[in-house]
Amino acid sequence: MPRLEEIHANLLDQLPEAKDEGWLGEVAAIEASLAAAEQKLAAMRDLAARHTTVHLGMPDFRTTVGRFTTSPGSD
Repeated sequence: MPRLEEIHANLLDQLPEAKDEGWLGEVAAIEASLAAAEQKLAAMRDLAARHTTVHLGMPDFRTTVGRFTTSPGSD
């Protein structure tokens, strides 16, 4: 995430120069990259904000303890 934030900041720095120089293709590419970076950062922040652990509880083996299974044909 820190690396993507750095890339995003660099793109923001490059955008005014590209606009000033009239590099329309470069402006479009930077804007597309900015949009993708912003979307990815938002997804990363959303994922980080979620509670990522799930409590599954303790398994209850009382119902299976003492059971005996036989293989077919061993009677």
